[in-house]
Amino acid sequence: SCQTWRERSHAVTFHMFLDQQHEWRWILLAENGRKIAESGESYHNEKDCLDAITLVMATSHTTPVKFL
Repeated sequence: SCQTWRERSHAVTFHMFLDQQHEWRWILLAENGRKIAESGESYHNEKDCLDAITLVMATSHTTPVKFL
C-alpha cells in the first residue's frame, strides 16, 4: 500500500527506554527499523532525556558539519 506524505513524515521515530542501570536513553530509528542515532549518554530523569530529544529535533539544514 502507498503511504501518504503525512504518514511518511513520521517514519523516523525517537524511542525512549530505561537501560540496565534504570536510566533513560533514546534512539532514533528509520522507517526500516535501522538505528540512525542514539543518545551518547544516559539520563537520570525522563525529562532530561526528552530535553535531549528536543535539542536533536531542533537541528536544521543550517546546522554546521565539522570534520574531526
